[in-house]
Amino acid sequence: MYNDALCVREDARRAGLPFVTSRELSKRLTAAKKTPERAWLAGVSSVVLQQSLRDLDTAYRNFFDGLKGKRPRVGAPRFKSRKDNRQAIRFTANANWRITPGGKLRLPKIGDVMVKWSRRLPSAPSTVTVIKDAAGRYFASFVVEADESPLPETGSQVGIDLGLSHFAILSDGTKIDSPRFLRRAEKKLKKAQRDLSRKQKCSSNRDKARLKVARAHAKAADARREFHHQLSTKLIRENQAVAVEDLAVNGLARTRLAKSVHDAGWSQFVAMLEYKAARYGRTLHRIGRFEPTSQVCSVCGVKDGPKPLHVRSWACGACGAVLDRDINAAVNVAKAAGLAVSACGAQVRPGPVPAQREEAGTRPELPAPAPHPVWEQRGIPVLQGREEVKA
Repeated sequence: MYNDALCVREDARRAGLPFVTSRELSKRLTAAKKTPERAWLAGVSSVVLQQSLRDLDTAYRNFFDGLKGKRPRVGAPRFKSRKDNRQAIRFTANANWRITPGGKLRLPKIGDVMVKWSRRLPSAPSTVTVIKDAAGRYFASFVVEADESPLPETGSQVGIDLGLSHFAILSDGTKIDSPRFLRRAEKKLKKAQRDLSRKQKCSSNRDKARLKVARAHAKAADARREFHHQLSTKLIRENQAVAVEDLAVNGLARTRLAKSVHDAGWSQFVAMLEYKAARYGRTLHRIGRFEPTSQVCSVCGVKDGPKPLHVRSWACGACGAVLDRDINAAVNVAKAAGLAVSACGAQVRPGPVPAQREEAGTRPELPAPAPHPVWEQRGIPVLQGREEVKA
């Protein structure tokens, strides 16, 4: 239905005709059900078909708003592929769906579906979306009203520096290791993808092999998402304000570190921090990606210039403090966001401070050597201590 409606609008655009409205598309949908070619459309709920038209309207609205500068620019709506293994249908309140007393989900023209509930719904749902992912799993997502009371205020503030060797480094000196879920599943994925490449196309065995690959990827993605949820919830609960750096993930994903960048999932983690901070009354600060957090000393604030990635600790040339690269960057992230974060827990230790210029000659004076008879005959002067004598 989505592709048919998109085709009608694209044909009208090429012919120079006015934009086809949603009402006209709905009339064409009703007429299509009565034709032999589209009679099978009557076998599903009409609400599902209408929601497909609503999704197309949303895609066009986002496209036009991007052209007007109301939102980031997106491409024009495109046709959906029948090879896409991810599918979804949405039932609104007028679709006559409900949850049975036995805990089943009753969907129109489908029947009762067994559900493994992950949690209790806080209120009566208004909309349900049934989603099928690439691994062949089905999920039911409900729209409910919930009162989220803000958490009690706390005086703690933290800056976060995201990385690859460690997933997150906090300004208080805490380093959180990166689980690297994709790297750990590479051996299993390699075997599953090799088996998939050896199967004949359009065969049942190829479909089974594709499911194995999709399930392996889904397992790694679920573990990564759970890790992000636990860490983001912990940081939001313990800190009143959180500062993160706005990383250029798309640019980093085009380098030789692409697999590690995607495995870390920084964008998903920051998005969780953002909506959880808004939900629980916390503050999330984003600093610019061009802030020199790794070049500035967090103790004295002197910019010491860029450093290669293999330099993990360095000594400030101004104050002599020895700084950990990652923790120093996390402290600078917090300071750039205006948070009152000190570097007391950032593994900073005083280093050797160079002597002042006027104190460079503190070596005791050496006794004057006895004059040599030959020196006196040739008129060669005698050096007194560290005094320089011109020839």
